[in-house]
Amino acid sequence: MPDAVRTAAVRAVLIMSLTIIQAMVAFLSTLTGSWLAFPMVLSSVASTVVATWAVLDVWVTRQVWNQRNGVVSVPSSSARQIRRERRRSRRAERAAKRDGTGGAIGGRRSTGDLSRA
Repeated sequence: MPDAVRTAAVRAVLIMSLTIIQAMVAFLSTLTGSWLAFPMVLSSVASTVVATWAVLDVWVTRQVWNQRNGVVSVPSSSARQIRRERRRSRRAERAAKRDGTGGAIGGRRSTGDLSRA
């Protein structure tokens, strides 16, 4: 994950966790009938709006980063393994062909020739 997207994601997680804590305090203070209930409910609503904005910020930051820098493609180890096996089999096929024809075009080979163009 790119640094800008990681920063936005960490910020969003912190804001969301504080919003959840704030909502829980608002709920519990409402149950107890505390004077703190009404201000906490109002601030919880505001925090929910901010948390939504933070999550959207992660999404937008990710989209902008992908658009500017392209998608970073990191193949999985299984994909690497499959490619490695294909390469080995192709090399083995080429080596088998070379052994059958002597390794030269048309089966003829001259030791002093660099190319036959």
